[in-house]
Amino acid sequence: MPFLLAKNESELRRPIIIRIRKGKAKLKPTVSKERINREIKADSIRLIDEAGNQVGIVSLMDGLSRAKAVEMDLVEISPTAKPPVCKILDFGKYHYQKERSMRESRKNQHIVLTKEIKFGPLTDEHDYQFKLKNAIKFLQAKDKVRFTVRFKGRQLANKQLGFDLLEKIKTDMTEYAKVDQAPSNEGRVVYMVMSPLTNKNS
Repeated sequence: MPFLLAKNESELRRPIIIRIRKGKAKLKPTVSKERINREIKADSIRLIDEAGNQVGIVSLMDGLSRAKAVEMDLVEISPTAKPPVCKILDFGKYHYQKERSMRESRKNQHIVLTKEIKFGPLTDEHDYQFKLKNAIKFLQAKDKVRFTVRFKGRQLANKQLGFDLLEKIKTDMTEYAKVDQAPSNEGRVVYMVMSPLTNKNS
């Protein structure tokens, strides 16, 4: 369906509005500390020595003696096993490496934002294509996009124009996104939320 052109020059100069919605900040993850040495409660343990070899089931005292002999710690790495699995290692080094691994993992995480691009029911084709390019950039950055069509005054009598516009957007964005929330009506606006396709590499 062809789109209506802007009625006057002021509509052509109407600024593009891009809103960014952020979720609540997440708390920094903490590294849980395993029980070590005398903190271990079990009488018997399944022991792994400092070289990674399976020693088998031994008493806790035997495990502690072995760890002390090589100047390392006895660390309970699987407390829910029966008996719990313990390993002889340098706990300080082990804990540091675990924290470092979690920091690296957090760096690689992408916080998904929902960015909003607004249209009017009389959006001209040039403006439409320009906004679509911005939407594609957001999707390629792995963010979601909320497409909103806002109505003013008597335009409310023609809300179908907004739904038609969202349907066109959905068709034009097929290569880049999928619909998370189908076109919906909310007061003076109709909107749709799309998220990036998981198989897109860009």
